Amino acid sequence: MTSAPVRQKDALADWLSIRTEISWPRWNCAAPAAGPPVPDGFRDFFTSTRASRDPQGAARVLTALDHALADAKQHRRLTFALMADWQRTVLHRDVVGFRMVPAFAKGGRERYGLARDTQARFDQCLSESTQPDLPLPSRAARTYLDVLFFHPFEDGNARAAMLALAFVLAREGVSLDQVHPLQVTRWADDADGAADLAVLLGILITAARRRPLHGSLS
Repeated sequence: MTSAPVRQKDALADWLSIRTEISWPRWNCAAPAAGPPVPDGFRDFFTSTRASRDPQGAARVLTALDHALADAKQHRRLTFALMADWQRTVLHRDVVGFRMVPAFAKGGRERYGLARDTQARFDQCLSESTQPDLPLPSRAARTYLDVLFFHPFEDGNARAAMLALAFVLAREGVSLDQVHPLQVTRWADDADGAADLAVLLGILITAARRRPLHGSLS
């Protein structure tokens, strides 16, 4: 007797089910302090992780980062359409749309489903990156995870998540000089891990503001 195939869990559904229940840290980072500019940790991250194996791809994602930071400076709204503009540069394609089929990541261990309203729900989640009653580290962490778990593009979603994170921070005048600590595997059903990411972002934001001031005293 042949058993029925086991249906893989929908990681996007898992994420949406915990997203509003996460105990996001209420830590508000202080306003940026006066001092030398903070080095661009996102630029260093993309260069060090991609340039040696894919120099052209690294150049494209750095150009997309420039576009994202310019958009942030204009205080544009974060939408799928805006991210698709960046992703056209990242992937070197004329047209980039929302994925048309379920997506997989982590060697197939996570599956991200697709419904008629998936793109609309993604845009709604992105709009919450400016939620006024949630501190920046938590909003930025949530947006980063939204991109990872909606997995909106056929390719390059990890890069898209980093670009969205850089945009959300830069829109509020915040830079990171260290981004590598964020390179940890994230799981869609891990509420504690999501909250921990927000804590880590708060630490990195605070450290980036302190280091230039310490360096100026030497």
